Amino acid sequence: MKTNKSYSKRLKVTKNGKILARKTGQNHFNSKERHAAKGGKGGKVEFHMSNKERSRYLVNL
Repeated sequence: MKTNKSYSKRLKVTKNGKILARKTGQNHFNSKERHAAKGGKGGKVEFHMSNKERSRYLVNL
């Protein structure tokens, strides 16, 4: 079975096995935000997956 590339490009697996992804809803509508609010929207959050989903989508990671 192959790793789902489109799925794996959106995620980062840390050395301890945590899966990180972008925060949801942060792609647009940011032009009117204050500078501090824009900065807080960056970064990644932990992405929860069941072991079944992990074995299906992230085979080699």
